[in-house]
Amino acid sequence: MDIRNKTVLVLGGWGLVGSAICRKMMEEQPKRLVVTSLLESEALEAVEQLRKEFPKTGKNTFVPWWGNIFLRHSLKDVPRADVLNDDSTRGMLIDDLLDEFDTKVLSRSALYQLLHRFKPDIVVDCINSATAIAYQDLFQAAREVRKAISKPDRTAKLLEATERLLAVQYTPQLIRHVQILYRSMQMVGTTIYVKIGTSGTGGMGLNIPYTHSEERPSSVLLSKSSVAGAHTMLLFLMGRTPDAPITKEVKPTAAIAWKKIGFGEIKKRGIPIELYDCDPERGVKLTGSLQLQMSTPVWKPLGRRLKSVFIDTGENGTFSRAEFEAIATPGQMEYVTPEEIAEAVMFEIEGGNTGHDIINALDNATLNPTYRAGFIFDNALKQLKALESKHGVKSVAFEILGPPRLSKLLFEAYLLQHAFKTMHVVVRKSPKEIARALEALIRTNADLRSEIISIGIPILMADGKTLVRGKEIKIPAYRGENELTITEATVKAWAHDGWVDLRIENLDRWKSRFGTIMEDAEKIPLEDTSSRHFRTKLYWNDFNEIDPGKLVGWIFGEEEQGKRMKA
Repeated sequence: MDIRNKTVLVLGGWGLVGSAICRKMMEEQPKRLVVTSLLESEALEAVEQLRKEFPKTGKNTFVPWWGNIFLRHSLKDVPRADVLNDDSTRGMLIDDLLDEFDTKVLSRSALYQLLHRFKPDIVVDCINSATAIAYQDLFQAAREVRKAISKPDRTAKLLEATERLLAVQYTPQLIRHVQILYRSMQMVGTTIYVKIGTSGTGGMGLNIPYTHSEERPSSVLLSKSSVAGAHTMLLFLMGRTPDAPITKEVKPTAAIAWKKIGFGEIKKRGIPIELYDCDPERGVKLTGSLQLQMSTPVWKPLGRRLKSVFIDTGENGTFSRAEFEAIATPGQMEYVTPEEIAEAVMFEIEGGNTGHDIINALDNATLNPTYRAGFIFDNALKQLKALESKHGVKSVAFEILGPPRLSKLLFEAYLLQHAFKTMHVVVRKSPKEIARALEALIRTNADLRSEIISIGIPILMADGKTLVRGKEIKIPAYRGENELTITEATVKAWAHDGWVDLRIENLDRWKSRFGTIMEDAEKIPLEDTSSRHFRTKLYWNDFNEIDPGKLVGWIFGEEEQGKRMKA
């Protein structure tokens, strides 16, 4: 892709890798470079530095933006700890994570508003998402819930602890983030998205010697790798979505260094490390129990801060010389430079193949549909049809595979097959005639009716008010509430998702589908026997039958744009 005169968004542009990518990007003369970071000071600092390094660029070339892209826009500048500590904002966070993904959830998110404001052609995501999510420490939140359960006065504390646990669930956070990212980029027309991922362990295995607790490796560290892997798989799916941007991931498997070498105050999470001392004579006696927090300190502040020689590795932290030497020594994490990562990213964006794109690697390593399976597909169908004939049954849907919409569509197509035999007959009938015939079939054929409703697919009769149902209903799904309000909108949604719908408007849609299928097939010249066309008149048996499986395959692929992108 040509980067010249394009709008580029670098998420996490203040960080070590983000800064290197911004510099490399400027060599290709983009029209605008949007540089984001969590904090305002970081975003402004990053842009100021770029303006110094590239003084001949226009004043509007570099644009700073700051905030937490994992929160809604109104909370983007509120520290996450403060969001969790306040009852109302904690509730907002839970709603944003666990509510149905709809336009309200989408439009109020910070990431959506960022993308809609700048409409980037290219997005490079340098945020260490796995760390941001996993280091919220679900395990500690779970321990707090268990502690609150054991207390006699547990009501208020248990409620808050449970809400905190809900708010730090890894999978809902990751899923919601990718949902918002995909939909937003698709809406604004982003062409390519590149993620700088992580292995979670700097490329090391379960024998990694550095960890976060007594466990080796710690649950928190393994959570980081788990989130990173899950993130990659969601991006793998996004890369297989036809209307998504080209999706790539470069996943360094080494420590990343470095940003700066110097001498000065050592800071942890931006806060200088204060120096303390403890007279050995006042040392704690190891009897009974050890207090992690002491009300009467045995130490005294020295009024000074830790100063030393350091190597700044950006968002990965500030290391001492000895620490850096230990983890970068051969056989340990070793390291890769941010400039090397930036070069790989730029090469991938410009259409090259570095061999370091994880999504492409997964594409090439997965076992795809095979010629053999396709060859014997027809055999399987013949055996199934022979058994149908032998036992006098039609094998339509069991609602084991799911989703309910698949079963609903298959049974609607089967009802049309049962009542009218061919597509030709259906297109000649009026929707009212079709509705009367199908409703009569449901009323008189108890076995068929029973088969449909017994798998959890209710039948909405032609009046739109009568629902024939069994013991279980798959749609609407049970989500903690047994009674749901019936409105015109909810009935429309439920009927679409999982009810056999005998209303006139739905049967008119089926008639229209048949018309479209027949029209498209008729346009194919009879003399064109090339491999160009798939669904010919021959495929549809000259419209002299109604095959539910073929029809629903067509609906999912053509009408609902759910076609497989990569074979």
